[in-house]
Amino acid sequence: HSYCQWNSLQSNDQSIFVDIDADDIWFQQDGATCHTANATINLLKEKFGESSISRKGPVNWPPRSCDLTPLDFFLWGYVKSLCYANKPQTINALQDNIERVIAEIQPDLCERVIENWV
Repeated sequence: HSYCQWNSLQSNDQSIFVDIDADDIWFQQDGATCHTANATINLLKEKFGESSISRKGPVNWPPRSCDLTPLDFFLWGYVKSLCYANKPQTINALQDNIERVIAEIQPDLCERVIENWV
C-alpha cells in the first residue's frame, strides 16, 4: 500500500483528489478540528472508503500518537538538526536553511525511511 498525508485539507477543495487512484492508498491525518469537519470526513470516505485514518474516520487516529508517520519520527527532526547546524542568527537565515535542506532531500532517503518504518 502507498502512504498519503497532507495537512490542512480544505473540505471545499475537491480538486486535490483529481487523478488520485485511491485503490492502493491509505490516507492519514491527525484529529485536528479543521481536519474532521463533517464535509471533510464525508469527502475522504467517498474517495478513500475504509482506507483512511482520522478522528471520526473509518480507522480512528490513535490518541497521543507521536510516532505514527515517517514525517513525525524522522523527517522533522532531521530537517531541524540540519537547519540549526550553522546557528542561523536571523529569521531569513533560518528560512534559507529550511528551503535549502528541504530541496536537498533525496528520494532515496525518503524511501529508506519508509522501508525502515514498517
